[in-house]
Amino acid sequence: MRFIDLRSDTVTMPTDAMREAMYKAEVGDDVYGDDPTVSKLEAYAAALLGKESALFVPSGTFGNQLALFTHCKRGNEVILSDDSHIVMHEVGGASVIAGVQLRTLPTKKGEMNPREVASKIRGEDIHYPSTGLICLENAHSNGRVISLENMAEIYGIAKNHGIPVHLDGARVFNAATYLNIDVKEITKYCDSIMCCLSKGLCAPVGSILAGSKDFIDKARKGRKLMGGGLRQSGFLAAAGLVALQDMIHRLKEDHENALLLGRELSKIPGIKVEMDDIHLNMVFFDMQDTGYDSDQLVDEFFNRGIKINSAEDGIMRFVTNYWVSEEDVRHVVKTMKELLSA
Repeated sequence: MRFIDLRSDTVTMPTDAMREAMYKAEVGDDVYGDDPTVSKLEAYAAALLGKESALFVPSGTFGNQLALFTHCKRGNEVILSDDSHIVMHEVGGASVIAGVQLRTLPTKKGEMNPREVASKIRGEDIHYPSTGLICLENAHSNGRVISLENMAEIYGIAKNHGIPVHLDGARVFNAATYLNIDVKEITKYCDSIMCCLSKGLCAPVGSILAGSKDFIDKARKGRKLMGGGLRQSGFLAAAGLVALQDMIHRLKEDHENALLLGRELSKIPGIKVEMDDIHLNMVFFDMQDTGYDSDQLVDEFFNRGIKINSAEDGIMRFVTNYWVSEEDVRHVVKTMKELLSA
């Protein structure tokens, strides 16, 4: 049975072109620096993101945690939003790996208030930790794109205080697609960036960490310490190259399918869709007024060939991706209507 999988865009399978590229990849030992496919991917990614250098890492969480580990000294404080992926979904890794303290700020739809950021930067005092890093996230994991104005203001504050900025850009190409700009218009407001090659870009494994040459040279050693020296990783990097070269320009289709899904779900009595929050390929909605249990919905959908996650804090999330067509979206909506009216 073929499943329509709306749990996340992390569930995407590699395309035929990726499988072919992986099969034919020329590889070497990347820890020694002689895997030509990894080197090609890193150079391509650095240029694409507007940074001096880049590093292939196993995952997005790995890339974010490596950035904290590289930028910061143990005991530093990191300013970031309380709803960011680093805080919410990275298993408290910042305290274990980098040994840093997280100073979290509330957001308005994912955007931190620049004045609040400025007020939380530590002054010189024997009792205070030093502010070592500010982290932003764009696109945000709430499905929204953060404005360039917000990023620019926070980046300017950071520069005035000599503090680096790291961008969790797991879906930065989705953000650039939404804003209809070159991705470098986003990444110019950060000193380092992590972006995922999997998720909507369909590579099976891997992310990119990019920044200055000095930063990446230091991060490369940190990657080895963290167990990320993957030897003949060119087989994986080959798929990553296809992701960056071929898959970015079709993300608009996923966004359009998400908008269609949101519009159609919003027509169903009892379902409240946050239409203003559909910037990317994510649809968040509240179906509590239908009286239908979300865990039961997971089971019923699965029995009908559709994979979804249950509600988190009362909110459901459906995520479109390369393997979810417009026809699939309409089938999901039809199935939802049938179950709620039964």
